[in-house]
Amino acid sequence: MKILFVCSEAYPLIKTGGLGDVGGALPRALLKRGAQVRLLLPAYGAVMSKAKDAGLKLLLEFECDGAPVKLWQTRLPGSRVVTWLVDIAEFSARDGGPYGDHTGADWHDNAWRFYLFSRVAELISTAQLSLDFTPEITHCHDWQTGLVPALLSRHTKRPATVFTIHNLAYGGIFNYETFASLRLPEDWWHHEKLEFWGNFSYLKAGLVYADKITTVSPSYAEEIQTPEFGQGLEGLLSHRKADLLGLINGIDTQTWNPGSDAFIPSKYTRRSLKRRMANKLALQQERKLPVNENIPLFGFVGRLVEQKGVSLILEAIKPLLAAGECQLVAVGTGQREYEQGLLALQEEFPDAVAVTIGYSEPLSHWVEAACDIFLMPSLFEPCGLNQMYSQRYGALPICHYVGGLRDTVVNFCQPQLDAYLNGSLSVSDIDETGFLFREPSAEALAQCIHRALACYQQPELWQALQLNAMHKDFSWQQCCEGYMELYRELLEE
Repeated sequence: MKILFVCSEAYPLIKTGGLGDVGGALPRALLKRGAQVRLLLPAYGAVMSKAKDAGLKLLLEFECDGAPVKLWQTRLPGSRVVTWLVDIAEFSARDGGPYGDHTGADWHDNAWRFYLFSRVAELISTAQLSLDFTPEITHCHDWQTGLVPALLSRHTKRPATVFTIHNLAYGGIFNYETFASLRLPEDWWHHEKLEFWGNFSYLKAGLVYADKITTVSPSYAEEIQTPEFGQGLEGLLSHRKADLLGLINGIDTQTWNPGSDAFIPSKYTRRSLKRRMANKLALQQERKLPVNENIPLFGFVGRLVEQKGVSLILEAIKPLLAAGECQLVAVGTGQREYEQGLLALQEEFPDAVAVTIGYSEPLSHWVEAACDIFLMPSLFEPCGLNQMYSQRYGALPICHYVGGLRDTVVNFCQPQLDAYLNGSLSVSDIDETGFLFREPSAEALAQCIHRALACYQQPELWQALQLNAMHKDFSWQQCCEGYMELYRELLEE
């Protein structure tokens, strides 16, 4: 089975969020299952720098729609995944992020950059380049690759196409002038094709033209067919529900393994859980918080955007901090208002709050290994990875009952806590792994936090929940099998 995996991010070459984790992990899992995989990535400047260490080979130089293109070959670091890098000046000759500059503003020519990237994917998929690989499946991810299934739809001989939605909120939306400048077929400017409320959407192109659509959790697949979560595309997604499948992402269990994690001071497993406390004490000391093994330590790692429920955290946790009942370590970057909100909280409670603005892979691992409770009150969450990381590391997650969070966290509810406290429920009867709340409000989050803290005060119960969480299997094996089955169905059809 030959698969072209078309993605705009893949860890460790480039990552801004969960898409990068999937882009790096799923191709490796598919390769282990016997698939032949080629990973196609943009040759961002940062990617080219990292790829040089793994070795770079120039495969082709050609012209695409008047633009000079180089196609480089390397390997995804730490794997055997053959990786092809699409090198145009708009990718490789720039500093900054993959989608925007250092200020956070989108690159003005994102539509053109990812159009060219999609065109190269089209040429590879239809054997128009001198390569020894012609895919049977072209698997595309998020808006940056949404044009690929549309472009391939014009070919009688083409691979089957899969389009995966990682986050429907990012639609790749541009105006008609941009549409016209790309010289796309004029009949695509139609509400049943690419036109989207007076603009056009790269993501919608993938939803209309892909043979199959997947998203990253069963619950999110249901939610995006409703007005609340559908981002204006719920009608199209409902129309295509027979071709829509939700598959939970896995996590890289080698990179995220508390028993071998190089980023944490004290390694531990389920059998040596007592060693975990050393990470908490070391993090408190490193972040200049009072070193106290008994005070509950909350952790947050993520993008500081509205979706992640940061405003709920700021409101719900403040009374607890004022009462000296907890500590908070937060790591993230994003919207200025949320960065300032966390920094203001740190200034108000310097002995209880430590904030790092920016992303740090080592620190994100350390927080998971140190905190008692991981906060993830996302307003919506297609899949989420941190709630799986936290369970693997024995940090119990508090999450909003949406999307992949509800699919991966088993809720320990108030009636169970009451039953445990009155002696009618024993730890041997508990298989829960965290805490969920349904209403997206600070009040509901606060109630959930109080439930978690009440459990924290019961050491035997808390340890049982930790061990349950650490026992869960979030590896790519099950998810990978779901994709392999989908690929086989497509090839049979």
